Amino acid sequence: MKIVEFIDFHINHFKKYKEKWNYEDGCVLKGALDLYHSTGEKKYLDFVQRYLTETITEDGKIAVYEMEEFNIDNINSGKVLFDFYEITKEEKYRKAIEVLYQQLENHPRTQEGSFWHKKIYPNQVWLDGLYMAMPFYAKYEKLFNASKGFGDIYQQFMTVERRIKDAETGLYYHGYDESRKERWSNPDTGLSLHFWGRAMGWFVMALVDTLEIIEADFSNAEEIKKIFVETIDALLKYQDKASSMWYQVVDQGTREGNYLETSGTLMIAYGILKGVRLGYLPENYRTFGQKAFDGTVEKYLDTENQQLKGICGVAGLGNVPYRDGSYEYYISEAITPNDYKGLGAFLMAYSETLAYNKDNDNSADVSK
Repeated sequence: MKIVEFIDFHINHFKKYKEKWNYEDGCVLKGALDLYHSTGEKKYLDFVQRYLTETITEDGKIAVYEMEEFNIDNINSGKVLFDFYEITKEEKYRKAIEVLYQQLENHPRTQEGSFWHKKIYPNQVWLDGLYMAMPFYAKYEKLFNASKGFGDIYQQFMTVERRIKDAETGLYYHGYDESRKERWSNPDTGLSLHFWGRAMGWFVMALVDTLEIIEADFSNAEEIKKIFVETIDALLKYQDKASSMWYQVVDQGTREGNYLETSGTLMIAYGILKGVRLGYLPENYRTFGQKAFDGTVEKYLDTENQQLKGICGVAGLGNVPYRDGSYEYYISEAITPNDYKGLGAFLMAYSETLAYNKDNDNSADVSK
């Protein structure tokens, strides 16, 4: 079974990750929309539209969505609404966009101005949240608010660089607790203990997707671009030579229990490939992204059983039972084939290989 057939199988058999509005579905929706833009094939657009038809009412209400949760993850699935508003001009999409923007307007923040990850995680910034919110926030500002919020977006990225980046490795820790109250946080720095692969992937995608939106209209975009390039360079030092993948705990290599993880690898691959396409990275970096995608396909894509393997199902910090951010914690979480965080990243990364190959007739066939 070729990659396209694998993708079509999962689109045709798609079931919502949860009954309520959720970010996991949004990963697949974004990937499908990327494929539509890369291929022009309407089946991908139709898939996203079917989902939205089931989820967004005619008056713009989002089914099973609670703004008062102030969960930054809930912004993610709204990214696809912009395209559908532009394509259809249907007001229900604009109204749903406004609902999610209203959440951002009222979302709790740290004293330094960063969005809390969730109301249940006060004073905390996780790398995940930058991907969930910033590209949506930037797109809204560009289309509907004369880019007035770009400065706020910029400041939140700068705060993350200042607070969460590790000076020695150039990598970023999974989370930061401004209050230093959580057991997982370093009492001096507020930082969690480790560099989680998917958190790095979320961060890379947040940077490249936001840059794509703001670059032409924002003078400080170059500073965000610098963070992006430096982050990719830091990650390349830890790319596995044999598989071209990244590990679940990025800097721990072959330490007992660590494993080459699919979702984080594909997110980073997407970021590199897109970064090259948009001119943020030199052309020779494309090989690093393509090899990461190809290495993941070779190691973990089981086309006989329609499975994408090697995906960490979930990982977080705090809550009940308590997640302490230790190495042992990250390697203990279940590996879940076809989890939507990995599947969505697969669609996104594959779409970037196609976007490149469209312009390069002599490129190798990546659909095998």
